[in-house]
Amino acid sequence: MQRLKDKVAIVTGAGQTPGTTIGNGRATAILFAREGAKVMLVDRDRESATETQQMIEAEGFQAMVWTMDVTNEDQCIAMARACKDHFGRIDILHNNVGIGTGDRGATSISLDAWDNIMAVNLTSMLLTCKQVIPIMREQGSGVITNISSVAAWAATGMVAYKTSKAAILALTQNIAMGNAHYGIRANTILPGLMNTPMAIEGYTATTGKPREEVIAARDSRVPLGKKMGTAWDVAHAAVFLASDEAGFITGVNLPVDGGQSLRVG
Repeated sequence: MQRLKDKVAIVTGAGQTPGTTIGNGRATAILFAREGAKVMLVDRDRESATETQQMIEAEGFQAMVWTMDVTNEDQCIAMARACKDHFGRIDILHNNVGIGTGDRGATSISLDAWDNIMAVNLTSMLLTCKQVIPIMREQGSGVITNISSVAAWAATGMVAYKTSKAAILALTQNIAMGNAHYGIRANTILPGLMNTPMAIEGYTATTGKPREEVIAARDSRVPLGKKMGTAWDVAHAAVFLASDEAGFITGVNLPVDGGQSLRVG
């Protein structure tokens, strides 16, 4: 449909954890390219981002790889400059990076784990937005989509992950309100239980439980069809929010969760 024809998109976390399924960042980058966007693939793992690039280019679309640490402000400055220098503009910023490594409850989490999760999940989004927004303001247009989680609303024992994901909602709303008069839109996607490598392979590695058992348990918690979503569900929502079809939508929190968040409260 070419809903993003001639647009330039940055996707952070465009590589993925190794696994048998596709991750949210990779799926979104591929779908952006299929819809006509030129894509900068940002990831700390150059090999994984290059795999995404190869998949995009195999379909005849354009992408470039940029390796960096999204928690480093100087590297975020370099990323924005490189994208504009290479493609001439920045129309879409899709912030997809997130971790939960070392998370615990409030009385047992280490300060190092807290700081690391907050830096990767929250501060990184501030830093990328800080560098991309001036370019979008100069253009008079732009779309920012930040990936949060239904954990922002739901009860969970992971204090840093939940807090960071909830804070993303506030950050995005602030950016939306502060930049609406520049023609910039900002929204949040809240994925629920997804069948992605980071979720499944990551959890099985941590707990030692069989993969099939983990998948069955997660499927059973999803109201819609008793089956988890996939990265493509997140990617389709991201394309919609980045497209002109969503041109009058800003500051929203969009759950992509099969109804999981309806149980809250």
